[in-house]
Amino acid sequence: MSNSCIIFCQCNAGVIPDRKSDQLKNAFQHLETDVFELQDLCAISVNEKSVLVEISEKYKQKVIVACYPRAVKNMILQAGVNSAGFDVLSFKELSVDEINTKLKVDFGFKEGNANYQQKVSELKVPAWYPVIDTSRCSLCGQCARFCLFGVYSYNKKSLEVVNPLSCKNNCPACGRTCPESAIMFPRLKENSVLAGAEPDEKANQAPGKKDSLFVMLNERNKGRKNIFKQGVVQLAEEERKRALKEFKESIRKEK
Repeated sequence: MSNSCIIFCQCNAGVIPDRKSDQLKNAFQHLETDVFELQDLCAISVNEKSVLVEISEKYKQKVIVACYPRAVKNMILQAGVNSAGFDVLSFKELSVDEINTKLKVDFGFKEGNANYQQKVSELKVPAWYPVIDTSRCSLCGQCARFCLFGVYSYNKKSLEVVNPLSCKNNCPACGRTCPESAIMFPRLKENSVLAGAEPDEKANQAPGKKDSLFVMLNERNKGRKNIFKQGVVQLAEEERKRALKEFKESIRKEK
């Protein structure tokens, strides 16, 4: 039994172009390891967690090729799966050649024939399925108060996504109003913090620098101010109203 495997998220939200997806599949099939193509990771993390649990327990090294590492790692945690041993390579940030090179050089996968398996979920996940970055969340509760659809459970000691499938399309309002950029939507096609990219202060922070904490806190304070300067709250309100209108219309159609 191999101690390593590759997990490829064949995202049903279309955040990866078909051509790039096909190129990655071809590259993985020429590596001597177990490869799991998940269709898709968001759906499986909600509806078929046992797949992730089994992989987590069976393999020591698990390399996930998916969207942003920050979003993927927190998605695994949110599913209640032990995240130890999971590494993430972003197909949003890296080319096919860069991913293939890292798999061989950084993770030691050798050329050969893969044991390629597909795991398909029939669950349709909302486009704006939310994930919480627990390392950034300050438990302010802004997202839970802003959400109209019961997605979150909140008290001063905890915040959880309890009804992810209640999240509405075109309504990333809670994420926009989060002062810590802790709410992410992995199925968002744009390349942004809201989709799971690293916030600027973390990406630009120089490790080992004495004033790194000061820089981080200063950047976070700037981010809070920018929410109001850039009219993000107003935009979020508009998104929320639009989502509520669509929700009411869908209820009327069902009657």
